[in-house]
Amino acid sequence: MTYCLGIKIREGLVALADTRITSGNETTVAKKISCHTEGNNNIFIMTSGLRSIRDKAVTYFEELLEEQGLHFDKMYKAVNGFGEQLRRVAREDKSSLAESGLIFNLFSIVGGRLQNDKEHKLYLLYPEGNWIEIGSASPFTIIGNSGYGKPILNRALTYESSLRFALKTGFLSFDSTRVSANDVGYPIDVVILKAGSNEIIQKRFNEEDTGKIGEIWGQRLKDMIVTEIPDDWMGII
Repeated sequence: MTYCLGIKIREGLVALADTRITSGNETTVAKKISCHTEGNNNIFIMTSGLRSIRDKAVTYFEELLEEQGLHFDKMYKAVNGFGEQLRRVAREDKSSLAESGLIFNLFSIVGGRLQNDKEHKLYLLYPEGNWIEIGSASPFTIIGNSGYGKPILNRALTYESSLRFALKTGFLSFDSTRVSANDVGYPIDVVILKAGSNEIIQKRFNEEDTGKIGEIWGQRLKDMIVTEIPDDWMGII
């Protein structure tokens, strides 16, 4: 499984992805974010689904960029371009995967800003190649193992949150998923694009970098939240 989170707030974009790959009893690490930059144009892509589909679609998209450059002038056109490569992989592999009992399955989060975009953009791309844009009303989207990490984001994150708050909340969302699902884990890759900036910031965090934060979060949940909730309604006990 995978945990990939994309956040769009007024101050910019935050992307966070785990790197754990599991196959049977084997666990390996692989990057799930690819970044593409040319001049002032910046795009990142995160994926969740069959690794073979991901690698092929991203390779096709990178080949397109090598041949034509980062020629898209708006983000939705770049998302359409990646979606077309995804449909190309579906035409090539979907039937053979189905014969093997596998579902053609690749969800993607695509974010960035291109030269004619008025602001930074974030999209959720479905396996069929269609997409929705993430806006201010619900400023985040998760692909992969999404159930455990949503509550804190739903309760705490807004479009007006700062980048630091968004990254901190995003990490706690990842940590909540990590402790509940053994197929999500460190290291985590983070990408940040500040509003008005032409530079993507990339950083990898290992457990020794942020593990203490997770421990504090878990202890605070127990000591300051669960313990302090009134229990006078438990008259049956």
